[in-house]
Amino acid sequence: MSTSSKRIPLIPLPVTAVTCTEDRAHIERTAVLELAAGTQRLRLGPVTALAVDRTLHAELAGDRPAAVLDVRIVRAWTPRPPGSSDDDSALRRRVTALDEERSALEQQRDRLGVRLDLLARLAADLLREISEGAGHGESESDRWTRELDRVDGERDAYGERLRTVEARLAGIAVELSETRQALDASEREPAELTGHIELTVHAEAAGQAELRLSHLTPCALWRPAYRAVLDGPELTLDTDAIVWQLTGEDWSDVRLTLSTARSAAATEPPRLVEDRLTLTDRSPAERRTVHVDLREEEVADLGPAPVLGLPGVDDGGEVRVLHSPAPVSVPADGRAHRVPLSSFTSSARSEYACSPELSPLVNQVVRFDNKSGHALLAGPVDLIGGSGFVGRGTLDFTAPGAPVDLAFGSRDDHRVLRHTEETRETAGITQRTVVTRTVRLNVSRFSAPGEDDDRVIVLRERIPVSEVSAVEVRLRREACSPVPDSVDADGIVRWDVPLAPGGRRTVTLVYDVSASSKVSGL
Repeated sequence: MSTSSKRIPLIPLPVTAVTCTEDRAHIERTAVLELAAGTQRLRLGPVTALAVDRTLHAELAGDRPAAVLDVRIVRAWTPRPPGSSDDDSALRRRVTALDEERSALEQQRDRLGVRLDLLARLAADLLREISEGAGHGESESDRWTRELDRVDGERDAYGERLRTVEARLAGIAVELSETRQALDASEREPAELTGHIELTVHAEAAGQAELRLSHLTPCALWRPAYRAVLDGPELTLDTDAIVWQLTGEDWSDVRLTLSTARSAAATEPPRLVEDRLTLTDRSPAERRTVHVDLREEEVADLGPAPVLGLPGVDDGGEVRVLHSPAPVSVPADGRAHRVPLSSFTSSARSEYACSPELSPLVNQVVRFDNKSGHALLAGPVDLIGGSGFVGRGTLDFTAPGAPVDLAFGSRDDHRVLRHTEETRETAGITQRTVVTRTVRLNVSRFSAPGEDDDRVIVLRERIPVSEVSAVEVRLRREACSPVPDSVDADGIVRWDVPLAPGGRRTVTLVYDVSASSKVSGL
């Protein structure tokens, strides 16, 4: 066709649906086209210039047969002209005026500085002339006085003007910074790089057809976030999505889908390489000695996970898809926008727990079941208690219907002090080394006047777990005070300690680690 693309009218192609993944977004657009019979070229847009060309996909749906012959994105660069224009807002015009005034004042300051430098040199030359004339016996006191007075007067006048200009420059700098902050908060720079879609279609007959176009675009991401409200025996958990996008175009009333798929991750399996295993005979010295190491392992029951900020999307190894229940609008300003996803209320059980080896604080841990109907992804949680905002915690990945442990902060009216002792003995006949460790925990409760209820504090300590038969670990229950309520397979020892208002308790844990004479490294 000989028709120039510049004369083809631009057909709007709004964003109707967005699927936001961990680091990009899949954009869907729809438009109703009036097609004539035959082959024709259409221009649609504007669209974001960040659209990935190779992901463009277009299809037509309608009563009359029509086919898409070609689809491509065409970009145009239109730099912003210098200075101000008639379309500028009052804030933008104020910024331009302040920039121009600052430039003029800086030039005036430079001129005044040069003038003062010249006057300083003139005063120095005049003083040198006076000293030389007085040395030769010349006396022109009247002229010298007049010249000195004139130079000093000009220096005072220009110095005052320079101070006025510098004060005005300082004021302009403050006003310009505040105006630019207001401008950044309320407006954004128009895009210099724009794009539109050029679509070539063939229709058998004239009529309407619905165009569906999709593509990927970067500069968009999302992360989960939560809000937990504890009200007595019940907890309400709101699931939100924090969405950022700086794609160059706003998303207005779109169907938002949130996915944990990682489209940028490599899909090829790793290459297999040979891994040779060889066996060697132990030396006599190695047969006589067993070397052991003390290895630390993290156990989730020891306490809540630390708050490390906004984590990545943790989906438990399976792609999860969440949907916004209502259309949403997300402007392309690069800021965080909160989108509600779901909310549920569940019965909650509170426990006051402390792991003194990790922290001397007593934390309130709330346990409830995930009744949201979908998996809870790892993310930060805003904690709301009876007195208002308590703090921020972290929620781990939780499957639907699974129990959830959520820490609601520490209690300031509890203190736990931990003291450890260790003794080492060697039996004379068997040459067996026995290491006895004693851990004492002093638990205190500082109650406010009027409190009369007992509170159960769950204390957790750990003992080593041996993986070799040459090393034995034995809990000395007769020496423990009180006897632990439970000891699990991971070596976590638990006490349920009741404390009355103002009460104090001492908990003692004693265990032995014994090893034969051929064990080293203990």
